[in-house]
Amino acid sequence: MTRLLAAILLATLLPIASPVLAGDGAPTAYYPERADDAARLDAALAAARAEGKLAVIVFGADWCHDSQALAALLTSDAFQAEFGARFSVTFIDVGVPQDGRGRNLDLAARFGVAKMPGTPTMVVVSPKGKRLNGKHDAYSWRNAASRSEAEVIGWFRQIAAKE
Repeated sequence: MTRLLAAILLATLLPIASPVLAGDGAPTAYYPERADDAARLDAALAAARAEGKLAVIVFGADWCHDSQALAALLTSDAFQAEFGARFSVTFIDVGVPQDGRGRNLDLAARFGVAKMPGTPTMVVVSPKGKRLNGKHDAYSWRNAASRSEAEVIGWFRQIAAKE
């Protein structure tokens, strides 16, 4: 009985995360569900390779406040001013992988991310196709909303220095 009550309580609390709002008050859809995400990913990697950029692939979901916070920062003017010439960012919707309603998990697996315990998960890929951040680091973005802008920018500076 206790487990049932705990499961019901958890299920009712999960969808509470509030989305980032656009200037007009509408929620921002960084991770819309698309049928062509595999093709989008392939095109993003090819374009990054051709331009000599590092490809940032964020596997997330619009229902997730951490995914929303990370996406808002990665599309911000401040991020683009410092890193736009060095990084190419692509957002891939993964649904709700932690409860079995995931999608596009095969795309994450291409980068050695076999399981996705939460969102967002982020990988950075060199123009040569090498993943630059470790698997543990890729998963660590599940707390993105609690990271400061300076902390995230510092992380990207370190990644840029590796390549």
